[in-house]
Amino acid sequence: MALVRRAAPTTTAAPPPTTAAPAPQPLAATGGGCDPNYDPCVPVASDVDCAGGKGNGPAYVDGPVWVIGIDIYDLDSDGDGVGCE
Repeated sequence: MALVRRAAPTTTAAPPPTTAAPAPQPLAATGGGCDPNYDPCVPVASDVDCAGGKGNGPAYVDGPVWVIGIDIYDLDSDGDGVGCE
């Protein structure tokens, strides 16, 4: 009688489950990002005031910041193009 060699049984591990990355949110929806009217970054918020000033936020920025568009947050009190001086 001849001996017959059998191949060892193979096992295949299941691939790990894939998890999709969360979809990016628009800047306004997340409350993040920078307002394009200012340089450097002034956050997009319902209101932004100069840090250390008399404003009540909810967001604050350290100056100086240059107004390169419309000063929607009234950070440039004297109209010279530089806010939070």
